[in-house]
Amino acid sequence: MTAQVQVIPAADRRYWRNEWLVSRQSFPATGNFVLEDYAHGLLLVHNEDTVDPGEGFDTHQHRDTEILTWVLEGTVVHQDSAGHSGLIRPGLAQRMSAGTGIRHSERNGAGRAERERLHVVQMWIPPDTVGSPPSYQETDVEAALRRNALVPVASGMPRYRGEAAIGIGNRHATFHVARLDPGHSITVPDAPFGHVFLARGAVDFESHGALGQGDAVRLTATGGHRVTATTAAEVLIWEMDAAARR
Repeated sequence: MTAQVQVIPAADRRYWRNEWLVSRQSFPATGNFVLEDYAHGLLLVHNEDTVDPGEGFDTHQHRDTEILTWVLEGTVVHQDSAGHSGLIRPGLAQRMSAGTGIRHSERNGAGRAERERLHVVQMWIPPDTVGSPPSYQETDVEAALRRNALVPVASGMPRYRGEAAIGIGNRHATFHVARLDPGHSITVPDAPFGHVFLARGAVDFESHGALGQGDAVRLTATGGHRVTATTAAEVLIWEMDAAARR
């Protein structure tokens, strides 16, 4: 595997919208696509969505998918057919394992009169094992994010057992988040596959220059790069030891 660092400008993402949703997609997710054909490592879907007040995704079904939801602004109202419900806000990590099949809805928790948009990143990876029972977990990581450090928010990797806030059903993946004050840095984990996404602010990515909101970096067989905040910033990083298989 050849070491590679590929910077993906925010404007190069796929763009889809309707009357209440703007979806900026790092990998094509709207339409008749085989997600594995466009994945980087295990990351099948990485959508940055803005949802109008009072709107959202009505009840729909998923199967054999690990779904991570990370809210940047506003509140997601989650309800599913397994009886789970939640109000997901910034600093609260949510994981839904679809397993044998689950139906759920996700909506902006603000009513139309409140005028508060929902800004959310949703990410999908495949599970290690298909046909498992559906499951759900949410955990508040707000306090850990105040340390100007990389926080392992969700992981199935054995080396993060007991450290990650929530578990995921894939032993080859970890989702990290860092909130950085200006001048503070983190180091990208060294892994077969990595995905760095700047959710807000501006940073300098070692040897590759400035990144702004919505920019991403796809890493193959490399890591150790310093990411330094030049303004207050929030960085989402996937560390992955394997690739998705069709």
